[in-house]
Amino acid sequence: MAQLAAGVSVVTVRDGRDDLGTTVSAVMSVSLDPPLVLVSLASGGYLCEVLLRQDRWAASLLSSGQAAVASRFATAGRPSARHLVAGVPHHRGPHSDAIVVENGVAALEAETTQVIPAGDHTLFLARVLDVAYVTPALAPLIRLRGRYRPMGA
Repeated sequence: MAQLAAGVSVVTVRDGRDDLGTTVSAVMSVSLDPPLVLVSLASGGYLCEVLLRQDRWAASLLSSGQAAVASRFATAGRPSARHLVAGVPHHRGPHSDAIVVENGVAALEAETTQVIPAGDHTLFLARVLDVAYVTPALAPLIRLRGRYRPMGA
C-alpha cells in the first residue's frame, strides 16, 4: 500500500486537560449526505484508546509546506499536542475543543458514530460537525513510498 499516494492529516482530540494527536494517512470521505468521514488508527495506540471514550475530534488536512508538522505528530514518544503546535498557527475547534492546525488544505471537526475493529486497526466512522476551513489554493501534503512529498497544484 506504500505505492498508493495518500493525503497526510493530523488527528487531534482533547482528553480532559491534555491534548493528543497523531499523523495519519488514512482519512477518507465516506458520504456527502450526511457528511461522514472515516479515520483508521492502530488499535494499540493511545490515541485510539482515547477516541474510544471521547467522541469528538478534529482532522487537519495538511498542505505541502507542513511536512515538519506531520513529522512532529508522527514521532514516537511525542509530548502533548499543545507542545507539538508551538510556533504553528492553530486554534481550538468550537465543537470538539481539539486543536485544529491552520494553513492546511482543509480542517474539520467530527463526532464518532460507529467504531469498527479491523485487524490491527480500528476504524472510526464519524459525522462531520464543522468544516473549519478549506484552502483550495494550497497543494496537499502526501505520503508515498514512506516519505512526505508535496504535490503540485
